[in-house]
Amino acid sequence: MKKYLISVMSLGLVLSLAACGDNNEETTADNNNNNEDVNEVENENNAGNDNNDVNNDNDAGDQEEVSLNFWLFGATGYPDLAEQYMEENPHISIEFQEIDMEDHHNNLFTALSAGSGAPDMAALEVAELERYRGAEDSFYNLNEFGAGEMEGQYLDWVWQLGQDSDADYLFGLPTDIGPTVMFYRADVFEEAGLDSSPEAVESMMATWDDYFDAAATIFEETGKPMTDNPELIFNALRDQSEELYFNPENELLLETNPEMREAYDFTAEMIAEGYVGSYELWSPEWGSGMEEGSYATLLAPAWMQGVIKDNAPDEENWRMATLPEGAGNWGGSWITVPAQSEHPEEAYAFLNWLLSPEMQLEAFLNMGLFPSSPDVYEMEEFQNYTDDYFGGQETARIFAEAAEVVEHNYTGPNYSDVNDEMVDGLYNVLDGADPDDEWESMLDRVDQRINR
Repeated sequence: MKKYLISVMSLGLVLSLAACGDNNEETTADNNNNNEDVNEVENENNAGNDNNDVNNDNDAGDQEEVSLNFWLFGATGYPDLAEQYMEENPHISIEFQEIDMEDHHNNLFTALSAGSGAPDMAALEVAELERYRGAEDSFYNLNEFGAGEMEGQYLDWVWQLGQDSDADYLFGLPTDIGPTVMFYRADVFEEAGLDSSPEAVESMMATWDDYFDAAATIFEETGKPMTDNPELIFNALRDQSEELYFNPENELLLETNPEMREAYDFTAEMIAEGYVGSYELWSPEWGSGMEEGSYATLLAPAWMQGVIKDNAPDEENWRMATLPEGAGNWGGSWITVPAQSEHPEEAYAFLNWLLSPEMQLEAFLNMGLFPSSPDVYEMEEFQNYTDDYFGGQETARIFAEAAEVVEHNYTGPNYSDVNDEMVDGLYNVLDGADPDDEWESMLDRVDQRINR
């Protein structure tokens, strides 16, 4: 993720994409293969229909065929779900492109900049939303198709992320999210003489001070750090704050917002005591540590459970509990309809169906995409979901509880720049830098970076 964010920064997406005619990104001819010629539809679908009656009042045999292109990153399982929609709407065909996240956003940037080649539907990762807010002309405002009627289906903070500051422009419909929890090693807790049951762990670590005390016990009894690296513990603290690095007027808050300094100082104190490991995120050692039990906790989002299983497929000691004092969010996507689409009504009608609570449940059960709709959390199949890998815990319920306490925080176009410097500063502290001196150096680097 860090590597990706650094790469995306170089694209300069803060400029207005709609007005950008000179494109310096290298791409291949294959990037535009999905921009197919389609027939003009004479009878438009009613995009405001609810999920159960989209197109049902029309005789598909009387409708002209429509071909839609859908660009995604990663594996979503959406092509399989779309088969059902196309069976119910035989005049609609949908072609998918699923590639890695960096190439996906580069290709979309290229197509929007060139004014041609964009698909009918395209995913935007949450970190990309701020960078596209200056390019509203490049996307349809989904409020024009009645999307506002769907707002009640989604968590408030998720819906707010996809809007502009005036709440009158909607970039896209939300898909999955990444509520954060505490993954932990039951065997490490037991080695330290602590009760390892999820109920006991949550009770034992209701606050961050409790977390610090448990870290001291674990380090003293086992010699193992409480957490893998400074980045993830800082992320957990940061995302529980009322304000982050900027206010909605894009004024930098680092010197006036005490919460960010408190999160930094807490992480630095954990480092000083030896409670933070040096297993850098995404490194081979970090992955091996999951299997070997090299650290006690991993503070991470819902999608991290797949990473843990991949790195430690035969382990039986991973469990999960809620974070001390709340939760944050890391990850998630919104599906947009680029303005180049000739069939926005049909694209929206499909998205209305695909991202309904019923289909979000299917995406969760099939691919583990955690739902952004709280309606799903009330469904019996969701509530009864358990995971044998995590000792039979009701993992879906735990993530849902976290998702419902997340608060919306403003990020701003320079958020990634500042966050990179904060994380680099904490790694410097891990390498021996004085925390106070490094804080001042970090402020200087931030100033140079956002004002250059």
